[in-house]
Amino acid sequence: MSASASDVLIRSLPPARKTFRHGDLRRALLEAGIELARSGGPGAVVLREATRRAGVAPNAAYRHFASHGALLQAVRASAISSLAMAIESEMAAVRRRKTSSASAARAALRAVGTGYLKFAVTETGLFRTSFSVPDEVERDLDDAKAGRSGLNPFQLLGLALDLMVESGVLPRERRRGAEYLAWSAVHGLAFLIIDGPLGSASDSEVFALSERVLLMVEKGL
Repeated sequence: MSASASDVLIRSLPPARKTFRHGDLRRALLEAGIELARSGGPGAVVLREATRRAGVAPNAAYRHFASHGALLQAVRASAISSLAMAIESEMAAVRRRKTSSASAARAALRAVGTGYLKFAVTETGLFRTSFSVPDEVERDLDDAKAGRSGLNPFQLLGLALDLMVESGVLPRERRRGAEYLAWSAVHGLAFLIIDGPLGSASDSEVFALSERVLLMVEKGL
């Protein structure tokens, strides 16, 4: 990473684009696919249904998405980008606080986990789609998976961990592989909430468990 983690965190984020060109069929199909994923997860992303919602004949879609897998991959990339932006929003709130570098680093790591869990609960269909793997991948969409900062969720987690090292909270020798330790704990909790035994837990119970897991990650690294 060329710039320091601190420089990346304090970089101002440009506003999200909200424009839509009505003649853009690819965009219309993608938006239809995103709404299908939002309501029903990756299994609901069907090319024929997307074309119906876009108001075009099924054959018209193949100029932009040659298969179901191509559409699902594009929807998945968009879902990951939305997850990144949810995390960035939490990190931006941390950036506005006037705290010591150590406190800011801890708060940034917590913000990554908080944004991740909030997205899992509020955008469950898109969250599930983020981790779907299409049978066929026709092109690399890594650039489309980034948030406004240009970083994807995994890179944002890495940024927060770099801040932990820079501030002296996390020993440098324990930095290697720390993303996977933190991610596995928070990701596991997310699926326990949306698909597991915590699905019937109250909001206060989920909040309390989330806080404990995030603290466990922060202290355990």
